[in-house]
Amino acid sequence: MKAFLLAAGRGTRLGALTRDIPKCLLPIHGQPLLTYWFRTLESAGVTEILINLHHHADAVRDYLANLETPIRVTPFFEPELLGSAGTLRKAWEFVAHEPDFFVIYADNLARVDLRRLRSFHESAGRPVLSLLAYPTDQPERCGILELAPDGRVIGFEEKPARPRTNFANAGIHVASPSLLEFLPEKTPADLGFDVLPRLVGRMYGYVTDEYVQDIGTPETYAAAQRAWLTREN
Repeated sequence: MKAFLLAAGRGTRLGALTRDIPKCLLPIHGQPLLTYWFRTLESAGVTEILINLHHHADAVRDYLANLETPIRVTPFFEPELLGSAGTLRKAWEFVAHEPDFFVIYADNLARVDLRRLRSFHESAGRPVLSLLAYPTDQPERCGILELAPDGRVIGFEEKPARPRTNFANAGIHVASPSLLEFLPEKTPADLGFDVLPRLVGRMYGYVTDEYVQDIGTPETYAAAQRAWLTREN
């Protein structure tokens, strides 16, 4: 199976933490964030990854050059940020012949079994998209899902002022080839704002109790460090 690993963001909300290092390489107890994602993807049987680069791209290239992994890695440099949906469209040839594939936001920290999400996607009949969802205590900062009993997404809003639920999109997805029909041709284009609202009724959400932490601010980064230490021990 293949995966898009989206890692090009600037991480501007993290301030000085990402001045000299890309967000995807922020250390979590001595290991770059990307290292945890490669371990997770290896465990799920992923054999090829396309990773997009922009902010401090040379640092990510150096990291990849020294990474020991059985996964074949294709760097995809973006001189100007394309947005998450823009990256998928511009690099679509990477998955053009795949029955399904992962789309992962590399700037979150998670300890999840991606095989569960893939099995859910298959049992749901391979919809356009299946998302991993988790309960959050800060729904106004996330993409929020409303779910039918069978997991069908019946409502979605990115960073709502008045959230209707607390089920957040974890930035971890399994997609089918039909996703291409919903990707805008314009760039930059964002999955959360430009694509997922159009997929209401056509995508499914799998709610997990596994560990997921957005790393968007110095406060959430510090919380991730504390939580990961507890889990490691």
